[in-house]
Amino acid sequence: MALRRVALAGLLLGAIGWWFSPYSPRQPSAPAAAPGTTLSCPPPAGSDPADGPLQTELPRSLAPFRLEAGTLTPLAGFRIDARVLSREDYSVGREAAFSPTDLALGWDRMREDAVLDRLQIRQSARWYHYRWSGEPPLPLEDLIRSSANMHIIPADAAAAQSLRRVRRDDRVRIRGWLVQAETGNGWRWRSSLSRDDRGNGACELVYACSIEVLR
Repeated sequence: MALRRVALAGLLLGAIGWWFSPYSPRQPSAPAAAPGTTLSCPPPAGSDPADGPLQTELPRSLAPFRLEAGTLTPLAGFRIDARVLSREDYSVGREAAFSPTDLALGWDRMREDAVLDRLQIRQSARWYHYRWSGEPPLPLEDLIRSSANMHIIPADAAAAQSLRRVRRDDRVRIRGWLVQAETGNGWRWRSSLSRDDRGNGACELVYACSIEVLR
């Protein structure tokens, strides 16, 4: 009897883990628009980079995006072509009302198998962590400049559906805006505007107008 209970508990925990994993049929949805508001996410002007991120200035005509969960204030245009080093999904916390998924992305030499094979990469609590044994595969400054953890806010159902398909080692192309999220009670979540920073505040908060999976 005890073994049966343990087996049933194991099955239940496995089912819960599967349901909240990227392989679940659960569809992470885009945040809803504020009542009486119609959302439109025009991609930033310019061409897509062949590798890595491209940050551009804001057009003066771009207004904040009004969501039911709060307001997104654009800070810069953003395009990126990168390799997915890891992904982590979130369903609890204030941040999850905006961003259901974090993607750890790598570009330049952080796309190379020879480099990634020597790193242990994981994500937790909205952070991206990496470790290595012996000497690092790259100088630390290069590792920081060529990878980042990005909090992804899908702008619409199509972007949310594409986000659900993203897997580790995929190549992705994202077009959107670096933003600051804020709610009526004063809570704020602001994107980094630099690829050279590290630690608290170094992650990008991306309102993704489109996400392409280029396997």
